Amino acid sequence: QVQLVESGGGLVQAGGSLRLSCAASGSIFSFNVMGWDRQAPGKQRELVARITEGGETNYADSVKGRFTISRDSAKNSAYLQMNSLKPEDTAVYYCRGIYDTYIYWGQGTQVTVSS
Repeated sequence: QVQLVESGGGLVQAGGSLRLSCAASGSIFSFNVMGWDRQAPGKQRELVARITEGGETNYADSVKGRFTISRDSAKNSAYLQMNSLKPEDTAVYYCRGIYDTYIYWGQGTQVTVSS
């Protein structure tokens, strides 16, 4: 059974940084795409960043220039470096892995940015 486990969330002051990690277990394949989504209270889940197996990246406009996504395909892991955090970045962050037509999600990690 494929599982994605996030880590690295926490409480940080505005302007600070956090690095999220996502590790996959139980998979014998490399995800075509890995990404991070987030969901703030009362809001819909939204794409934050994604990265293909070839290294192509996409970011939400709200995080461009502040967040950087990376991956280690050999470890089937993904990372999200978040700098210059803002209170509006507060949300539960979910790791997502896509292989063929299958989508896998982690359980999420809370990121709280205080003003």
